[in-house]
Amino acid sequence: MTLWTPDPTFYPSPRDAAGAPAEKLAYVAAFDRAAARPDALAVIDTDPSSPAYGTVAGWTDLPNTGDELHHFGWNACSSALCPNAPHPHVERRYLVVPGLRSSRIHIYDTKDRISPELVKVIEPETLASRAGYSRPHTVHCGPEGLYVSALGGAEGRDGPGGIAVLDHTTFEVVGQWELDRGPQYLAYDFWWHINQDVLVSSEWGTPQMIENGLVGELLLGRKYGHKLHFWDLRKRAHVQEVDLGDEHQMPLELRPAHDPTRLYGFAGVVVSVEDLSASVWVWFHEEGRWQARKVISIPAEPADADRLPPLLRPFGAVPPLVTDIALSVDDQRLYVSCWGTGELKQFDVSDPFKPVELASLRVGGIARQNPHPADPSLPLRGGPQMVEVSRDGRRVYLTNSLYGSWDDQFYPDGVGAWMAKIDAESFTFDTRFFPHGDAFRGLRPHQVRLQGGDASSDSYCYP
Repeated sequence: MTLWTPDPTFYPSPRDAAGAPAEKLAYVAAFDRAAARPDALAVIDTDPSSPAYGTVAGWTDLPNTGDELHHFGWNACSSALCPNAPHPHVERRYLVVPGLRSSRIHIYDTKDRISPELVKVIEPETLASRAGYSRPHTVHCGPEGLYVSALGGAEGRDGPGGIAVLDHTTFEVVGQWELDRGPQYLAYDFWWHINQDVLVSSEWGTPQMIENGLVGELLLGRKYGHKLHFWDLRKRAHVQEVDLGDEHQMPLELRPAHDPTRLYGFAGVVVSVEDLSASVWVWFHEEGRWQARKVISIPAEPADADRLPPLLRPFGAVPPLVTDIALSVDDQRLYVSCWGTGELKQFDVSDPFKPVELASLRVGGIARQNPHPADPSLPLRGGPQMVEVSRDGRRVYLTNSLYGSWDDQFYPDGVGAWMAKIDAESFTFDTRFFPHGDAFRGLRPHQVRLQGGDASSDSYCYP
């Protein structure tokens, strides 16, 4: 793992990263909803000059069943060049892959191979005993270690959720990150403003609130997460919470500005219980405190009851269900996935407080089931869910599955399996790139990580 010079995929600034060479591979977490066979890492050829372009070029099954792969990340990234916690001689080589349902964490080697090779498994008992957590969710490489958010406490049903730290080199669980968590109890995503020693975290729910599906009583009772939390990254202490209002249920994905001099970022909120709309908020620091402001609101769409799952029929409408957002490395474009309505929206966010919608595309969706232009006769279920942007901002990748039990509620006839690629400039689908159906061997694709890094994998310390 030790190099004499920094890994060439590390960049000191977002400007440098935007000039990086195009990825040739995409790693996709794929899971078996029935837990009857192992989940897998599928490797997709993304090189347009390759005869295998748009197909599954590599595949690695996990050693166990029932993991439910969700989000995963690299062992090292551009934050290794930061002067406050430098690790310039590590390399971006290993994928750190948590099982959201099993609480196992898998370490896969990607060097000099198409199909990743398993080199270590961290068992749930180790995570629980050393960090006090279960249900690991999001992985970020950062100062002095690997940070892994977790939804549950050690017992695996309730909270508090939080962040565990792994050693950069050995992948051993170091322990719990928080020294003072203050009022924080629910957990989901986290990110940081690394130069200012600020960490931001969001909320979903405890394992028992989510694992068997969306609980209507909890949603209407406004019991899911609705706050952002701000922390002192160096002191590992809670500083402030910002309540978005309990009608705004489930602020999930966080996307801070890549420019390390800018103290703002975007948070996507799944649903408002007042009108089924979804929203995007910007957080910022002003007058000595952290604040958040709604800057995008996306309304629900009316639909015939016979086209809706039982969960939505009483409402006669499809909620957008914003379940992922992605910010381009130059901080100019925000992509918002509406998994319910089957829409991906592109916004100009050069002024983060006044986003301007530039374009949208439809594929899948609860009521519409829009096909991909590569196969216009094939109705698609699921919708744009995980969205990932290449470092140069030219390519956008989508997958269609959210989370097993929630897939089944909103798409009871089956969510299917598909992946798509969009040209960001023309905002059109690439008809040569549409792995779907049997390509994923009966598994459901979720998060995408791009070879060499992507718009949501790295943080930078120089403007």
